[in-house]
Amino acid sequence: MTALLEEAPMTLETAPDALAGFTIGVTATRRSEELSALLERRGARVVRAPAIRIVPLAEDTGLLAATRACLEAPIDDVVVTTGVGFRGWMAAAEGWGLSTDLNAHLAGARLLARGPKARGAVRAAGLADYWTPGTESCEEVKEYLLAQDLRGRRIAVQLHGEPLDGFVAALREAGADVIEVPVYRWLPYRDTSPLRRLISQAITGSVDAVAFTSAPAVLAMLGAARADGLEDALLAAFDTRVVAACVGPVTAGPLTQRGVRVVQPDRARLGALARTLARHLPESGVTRLVAGGHELEIRGHAVVVDGDLKPLPPAPMAVLKRLAERPGHVVGRADLRVVLPGGPSRDSAEHAVEMAITRLRRALGPSGIVETVVKRGYRLACGRDDR
Repeated sequence: MTALLEEAPMTLETAPDALAGFTIGVTATRRSEELSALLERRGARVVRAPAIRIVPLAEDTGLLAATRACLEAPIDDVVVTTGVGFRGWMAAAEGWGLSTDLNAHLAGARLLARGPKARGAVRAAGLADYWTPGTESCEEVKEYLLAQDLRGRRIAVQLHGEPLDGFVAALREAGADVIEVPVYRWLPYRDTSPLRRLISQAITGSVDAVAFTSAPAVLAMLGAARADGLEDALLAAFDTRVVAACVGPVTAGPLTQRGVRVVQPDRARLGALARTLARHLPESGVTRLVAGGHELEIRGHAVVVDGDLKPLPPAPMAVLKRLAERPGHVVGRADLRVVLPGGPSRDSAEHAVEMAITRLRRALGPSGIVETVVKRGYRLACGRDDR
């Protein structure tokens, strides 16, 4: 008889609606669709804003020159920083008719893979990896090498989109002959308008989190914000109401160096990043209360009323969140006016607040959740408080 397998209990991060009501920005270019699907599968609304693009250097004379330099004499160590970069190097060498010679040189070297993806690319090329750091960081690779006598050693360092000046300089100061291998480089995405919109949405609180899968994407977003005079405002948003979710410590580096708190999974994987967000946002980004006898769960762009998810437009959501800051207390129209998107003028403020309240009540459904206090303002019906 075939045994019946007991179904695994559904956890918060695996629930199909764990991210329902939340909006998450995705800055990735490579594997953007995969990450977006992982988040949307859990109910999230995804805003795609590619921050960078990869420019292969297979036709670049610098890569060819670096490859020929590697072939001039035996190589002692090869630092493989990324899987995609190493595969690109192997493909370029094959196109030049140098793959056999390059593989032979690399086979006699110690191949230091920065992380699992780089290690997988090394093995896929039929080569043996020698060592991988636990932190998946170039800093740990550097310390590992510097702990040894590097005088006279020839070390090839595969770059990962940008110069590793400090890394290379430290090896050279220790006596190593370093060959920099520029396989590809990062450039800003051609159309910066989606990224600039995401920056604006983060600052105004229209998104609940931004997911980063590479340090260059973080730097590109900060650079785009700086160009518009919004870098400080963006960093402040990340440090308060918007979650900065990074796939690993290397990606998080540009933010943690600026004192921004980040959320990251234990393992640097897209699936783990999605699960971390699915666990973190419902725990930290939800306000739960009872108003008018109804259970409310206020999320990023939606409210759950007695278990029924109800998406809200920006203005009604802003008003609801302001009322929820002091449940049962009266909030005046002037206080509600300042949270409305677009900052309505004083002449239209009264009407704008009334319209937002009307739309909020209509969206919530049951009556009695939002009360009007004549000549004073509005409150959530969480008990009588006339202060």
